[in-house]
Amino acid sequence: MDRIDREILRILQADATIAIAQIADRVGLSQTPCWKRIRRLEETGVVERRVAILNPESIGLGLTVFVSIQAPDHSHGWLATFAETVSAMPEVMEFYRMAGDVDYMLRVVVSDMAAYDGFYKRLIGAVALKTVTSRFAMERIKSETAYRIAEAEPLRTRTTA
Repeated sequence: MDRIDREILRILQADATIAIAQIADRVGLSQTPCWKRIRRLEETGVVERRVAILNPESIGLGLTVFVSIQAPDHSHGWLATFAETVSAMPEVMEFYRMAGDVDYMLRVVVSDMAAYDGFYKRLIGAVALKTVTSRFAMERIKSETAYRIAEAEPLRTRTTA
């Protein structure tokens, strides 16, 4: 990935709706080579998808809950059932397997406490869990979707002694 690819990624992370012509102009390419680079970034999985980011509160989803789970079992069968069950729950926005004293971490977004209670009851009814700890976000202070794109490493010149 070169400097131009990195700049394209920065631009797309800020606004995925920007026209190819504008991206090409900003990175110093003509449209076709720019489009080919974007397609390659998509085909290789660097760009997973392009989406609109919504404000959850504006669509009635004002409660964010971070749910820590300890597993009662670490077998492949339990994990497969758990992963399939949790992945199918639309309230779960993010789902991670963790290292340390917590086995799994979920970010759950719901409308209110009653909706979370319903989610919680479905979760604990669907698969055996050792412990479930819920932490309720009071305020979203920072929320980023753009990753920091590291600059390309400078070329090192070889010195002879």
